[in-house]
Amino acid sequence: MSGTLYLVGTPIGNLEDITMRALRILKEVDLIAAEDTRHTGKLLHYFQIKTPQISCHEHNEQQKIPEILEKLQSGKSIALVTDAGMPGISDPGYVLVAACVAAGAAVVPIPGVTALVTGLSASGLDTSRFVFEGFLPVKGEVRQAQLQALKSEVRTTIFYESPHRIAKTLADLEEACGADRQIVLARELTKMHEEFWRGSIGEAIELYNHREPKGEYTVILAGVVISEIIWTDESIIAELSQLLKNGVSRSTASKQLAELTGINKRHVYQLSLSINLA
Repeated sequence: MSGTLYLVGTPIGNLEDITMRALRILKEVDLIAAEDTRHTGKLLHYFQIKTPQISCHEHNEQQKIPEILEKLQSGKSIALVTDAGMPGISDPGYVLVAACVAAGAAVVPIPGVTALVTGLSASGLDTSRFVFEGFLPVKGEVRQAQLQALKSEVRTTIFYESPHRIAKTLADLEEACGADRQIVLARELTKMHEEFWRGSIGEAIELYNHREPKGEYTVILAGVVISEIIWTDESIIAELSQLLKNGVSRSTASKQLAELTGINKRHVYQLSLSINLA
């Protein structure tokens, strides 16, 4: 295809965080595919950009793919934007990007700020290894399984949470990880009322017993210290299951966990054979 799809990062709060390259692309493309055209319209108006928009959000993304591919085929250039941050990162975009890649269209990222990296960088927690979980499942067995996985997660974990669910999430984290696990609550990043709160999960619960949650939260959870983990066959199987679901082979997953836990590799591999991947 002769057209190009640009993935343009937009500010998560402070409009000054947009890059000069992003502004140039938004001016030069033939069309902007926006998660919310009204929201993006305010950004375009502020920077005096008059490029036309079409709507492309999580509820119509699949239906918009043929139209966008047709425009790219005809040589049009399109910028994909979401309300804040990078398209596809806890925002619409993945489905469209995958379709464009499969169709042979050029996909060019125009980097911008993201809440997960912004929050992590100033958290004061370990940044050498981390995992991003997006939004935790709201309820059910899937949520409980994900929370339990955090109990033995050695990497720093970042996820997003809304103000009306933060108290419930803190209570669930205390049950899964204990009251002493360190946590950072980053609120309203890059905005006027930006705040970083640092302490233990128990202290965070106490805080929000006396404070009304406000704004969107980026939650940064410290990883567990490896020496504190008591590895059981059940916990090893849980870790193996996650690795296997992510496409890691039984042999590689067993080797990685054996090195991490100090448990005999043959025993770990035998446990992996009990996991049904169907």
